[in-house]
Amino acid sequence: MNIVDIESEGYSPDSEVRQENVRRILDSAERLFRHYGYSKTTVADIARDLGMSPANIYRFFESKNEILQALCSRMLGTGHALALQIAALPLSAEERLRRYVETEHRLTVETMMDAQKVHEMVVVAIEQNWDVIDRHIDRLTDVVQKIIEDGIAAGEFPPQDARVAARCFGASIALLSHPQLVAQCLCKENRASPQELTDFAIRALKA
Repeated sequence: MNIVDIESEGYSPDSEVRQENVRRILDSAERLFRHYGYSKTTVADIARDLGMSPANIYRFFESKNEILQALCSRMLGTGHALALQIAALPLSAEERLRRYVETEHRLTVETMMDAQKVHEMVVVAIEQNWDVIDRHIDRLTDVVQKIIEDGIAAGEFPPQDARVAARCFGASIALLSHPQLVAQCLCKENRASPQELTDFAIRALKA
């Protein structure tokens, strides 16, 4: 299928066409970022890969950084969707929290750390302190808060401020879900294991 000619005179993309072009741009950018790295890929490279001019890219994204923000949002959205699925399982709150931590850690190791060039993308996002990262943390905190509230209602955890507890729970497992920390601590014997950190966080909720 040919790329829609978004340079045509008088062209005004409707929502579906715009979404399709955005998807194509992001797919191309992700492929090139993964292969060559974020720093070595230019907007012109993405445009060339799609058979369009750089001006077309700029109709949808103001900069390469904005493209990366959108890519990170898409990647992080996968983790949020999985967290929501885990939160909805007919299991105890403790078991759901354990599965949540396990999934977060696995995604970080397999997706973020699988290739150095993917890691570069995430590190740039974190160092830029983009809103997309803060929004992702807030969304995950919402999920954990709901699970903790379920645990309080079921008598698994004592009464407490579930929002504060969710924030502290997230902070206590940062070693397992923060790409840079995972990269530094993976397989090092003098670091707490995923199981140890999870057990510690659960005990804190029960205290």
